[in-house]
Amino acid sequence: MWPVDGIRSVREPFRAPAHEYGPGHRGIDIAAAGVVRSPDDGTIAFAGTVVDRPLLTIEHADGLVTTLEPVTATFPAGTVVQRGEAVGTLATGGHAAPGTLHVGVRRNGEYINPLPLFGRVPRAILLPCGSEGC
Repeated sequence: MWPVDGIRSVREPFRAPAHEYGPGHRGIDIAAAGVVRSPDDGTIAFAGTVVDRPLLTIEHADGLVTTLEPVTATFPAGTVVQRGEAVGTLATGGHAAPGTLHVGVRRNGEYINPLPLFGRVPRAILLPCGSEGC
């Protein structure tokens, strides 16, 4: 489930890097305020500050790991959490613009686009070529 309440608005999309150390955006930044919720059942693997931002990492089943930042965690590492449970509050710091929450997801150690995990993604629609050519 989405880790925030209210209207869902992606402010910065996932951009896969060309290789493991290449540039990209290994998650999505979504509009957020206030309470941050666990997107699924899991165990808090890390709750603390890395460099200049507070973050929270939750390990889920099937090799999924969610990282939420900047988030001031409610619980310490090792706490078992349920889907939808309040696990922290939006903070400031890091690369995410104020008022946004960065959501990164790894599956078996590799970053994936988290958007499809949060429900239906609109289908691409091909439009006919205009009079200016294609």
